[in-house]
Amino acid sequence: MPEVIQRKYFVDLLFRQSYAVLFANFVIPLPVAYIFRDALPLAGIVGWILAMYALTLCRVLHAKHYFSQSASRVEHPQTWGWHAAVLSWLASLLWGLVGWVGFATGDPQLQAFTAVVLTGLVCGAVPSLSAFPAAYAGSLVAMLAPLTLQCLLGAGETYTTYLFFLACLAGVNLYYSRITYRTLYETIRLRLENVDLVARLEQERDRAQAADQAKSRFLAAASHDLRQPIHALSLFVAGLAALAERGDVAAHKARDVAARLGTVIGNLGGLLNGLLDISRLDAGVVSVNRESVSVQRLFADLGDEFAPTARARDLHWRIRQSRLWLDTDPVLLKRILDNLLANAFRYTENGGVLLGCRRRGRHLEIQVIDSGPGIGEAFREQIFDEFVQLHNPQRDRSQGLGLGLAIVRHTARLLGHELRMESVPGRGSCFCIRVPITTPAASRHLTAPSGPGSALGILIIDDDSTVLDALNQLLETWGHRVYAGASVQEACARHGEAAAVGPAPVHMILSDFRLLGMNGLQAIAQARKYLGAEVPAMIITADTSGACHEATAAGEFRVLQKPLDAVLLSESLETCLGR
Repeated sequence: MPEVIQRKYFVDLLFRQSYAVLFANFVIPLPVAYIFRDALPLAGIVGWILAMYALTLCRVLHAKHYFSQSASRVEHPQTWGWHAAVLSWLASLLWGLVGWVGFATGDPQLQAFTAVVLTGLVCGAVPSLSAFPAAYAGSLVAMLAPLTLQCLLGAGETYTTYLFFLACLAGVNLYYSRITYRTLYETIRLRLENVDLVARLEQERDRAQAADQAKSRFLAAASHDLRQPIHALSLFVAGLAALAERGDVAAHKARDVAARLGTVIGNLGGLLNGLLDISRLDAGVVSVNRESVSVQRLFADLGDEFAPTARARDLHWRIRQSRLWLDTDPVLLKRILDNLLANAFRYTENGGVLLGCRRRGRHLEIQVIDSGPGIGEAFREQIFDEFVQLHNPQRDRSQGLGLGLAIVRHTARLLGHELRMESVPGRGSCFCIRVPITTPAASRHLTAPSGPGSALGILIIDDDSTVLDALNQLLETWGHRVYAGASVQEACARHGEAAAVGPAPVHMILSDFRLLGMNGLQAIAQARKYLGAEVPAMIITADTSGACHEATAAGEFRVLQKPLDAVLLSESLETCLGR
């Protein structure tokens, strides 16, 4: 298509710039006829003028018709160009007859006049017809061929001189026609590049504006959803303080307030984790670790995970297995399917949910099908935006936060897996993700974890005193022995004090990433050097930057993001110690 557009520009120039030649064809024939009044009969002169005017009028009408046919101009520019070239050749042939007659008379003055007229026409047509080289080359031949023939038929130095003059005239003008065409070509190329550049800039501007508007909506929704649990949290803390001022707090009241605080903190942590996930996916700091993944094992895990939900909601939960293997990141793919299945169960009241797959060439299309309310055509792009919940207008947090499908879209894009959705309002929805098929992984022998007993020795390094105290209190409540410090030196000093009294084994090191004067990796290295052993370690951080991700990616220990759920911390301790 760009080549067709480029040709259209050339043909447009051919028609626009030929107006000067058309004007000359109306004016110049009259003085030429006057000079030739004695060389030709009146009928011949009148006939030549009428033919020239008729042909010129035809060219004008043809040009007007061209500019009125916008569709045809774009689709068939070359056809229009050749039509204009043929008309130009015919007009040039009429001028060529002037050269034939002028030199046939043998009158030197008439010959000189004829040479001047034809030279002017040949030179003047260069800027007008060079946009279509064939039009100019043909016109030059048509104007000069009759004159050249007369010079070849004649004898004497005069005709030889004219032949030399004609050869020079043709060569010079063809050269300048070529230069003009190249100049026009570069001009049009630059113009098309500028048009394309402007179009891309407009697209980038529109995309930036859309992203800015989306980010504003995102921040507004996030601000609202963050304020609500924080507001509730402050009220619960104030209520707990008021109860404490009255005296000892009854156990059942403390448990009730603690349960409510736990619910609010869980909601707040879920929201922050969702926002952090989206932020990390947008920033490109999430690493993709591709490996061969068994569909059978993946589906079995998901089946066990969502079976209690299906029983609690009295829904049919079906899985169609496959023995194929996939080339993907197992953690990220499972996160996608977790979010899709959680949405399916959340909004399905009757019927059931199906997890299945279909082979599509070299890909496997994993499908999550539900019999829920479905999604209207107008909302099928909108549902992948942050904080969008079509079937939760009351913003009930038990129905989620509206971040699941946004995380699905970002994660699928990161993995390069095609994501699509089909839905029939009132009958249900089907979310599909295509994953490349690969060969099975080599068999691996797995050993069951065998960690130490429930009471652990844990070295904690965190320069935030509030976080340090909270983590210390939680781990001690779980029965662990904790050696905590704002720096690695302080934590090691606490352990040294305990070791001086009696045995003080350290089974785990927990460290923040950003510490005063060093990072968590350096702190863990110093702590291991002090302990004289490669003690298992974990990084617990709120840093989601690319620098943190790159620094911890090569480490052999787990990285947990703040805010950290207590259950996840407990599971991570068991997993890390069991390796």
